[in-house]
Amino acid sequence: MVQLNTFADISSIAQAVQHDANFVLREMTFIDRLILNLSDRTGGNTRTRYDYSSVTMNDIGESDDLTSQAFTPSAGVTLTPAEIGAQFFITDKRAASDAPENILTDAATELGMAGADAVSQDIYGLFSSLTGGTVGASGSAMTWGLLSAAITQARVSIKNAAIPLVAVMHSYQWHVLAKAASIAGSSLAQAPRFTDEVTANWYVGNYAGCAIFVSPAMPLSSTDCYAGVFAKEAMAIDWRKAPGVEAERDASRRGVELNYTAMYAKGVWRPTFGVQLITTCTAPTS
Repeated sequence: MVQLNTFADISSIAQAVQHDANFVLREMTFIDRLILNLSDRTGGNTRTRYDYSSVTMNDIGESDDLTSQAFTPSAGVTLTPAEIGAQFFITDKRAASDAPENILTDAATELGMAGADAVSQDIYGLFSSLTGGTVGASGSAMTWGLLSAAITQARVSIKNAAIPLVAVMHSYQWHVLAKAASIAGSSLAQAPRFTDEVTANWYVGNYAGCAIFVSPAMPLSSTDCYAGVFAKEAMAIDWRKAPGVEAERDASRRGVELNYTAMYAKGVWRPTFGVQLITTCTAPTS
């Protein structure tokens, strides 16, 4: 009998080849850079935005004496700081044995990415609190008309056509718009350069004077999503302790604690400076 020596003979005792471990997929965050950043304080004190009262103009006669009106601030929005944190404990034996990875470096990287992701999700969650207008509704199909309406409502609510606006939407919402504006659409828009740009890059940086940003990580509410069209001051993040990873040696346990912490407040700052855009948000199939 011929005996063939195959891998099956040693499969139960053969050493596995360990390749580099992959990180959990996370978004390259950007949303925190599109809103108002405050960093002039530390500690847990709240921050309150105050609004002045407005003056009323009156018709006056030639010799009428003017009457003083009140010009006083009143409390508006309050931001309350909170802390976030997470830890990995890595034993010396694990750090020395975990090849080809550098477990300490990789663990610190994961903590930083997870922290940035948490901040982004906090900010995305504010879109539904913008009060400058509401465009669309649950189940509405995303259209260029809805985006145009949101931009127009935002400009009217801000009462200033010169203040820069941004639109932030989910990748699924953008797919509907990009498809309609590209050669993938059933009918092409009458703007050849715009169509060419979307078709070539599947992205366009500006529409109607409003910068467009697309995120694959925005939270979904069932099959809907809140996009936002807003000026920078519509929302704010108030940093009290910058995000960071601190290593702490624990000699008795023979290992290292990697501690990620950050403290910040977030919230709508001038909510009328933004418009919420609600549409259906489902994975495209065509």
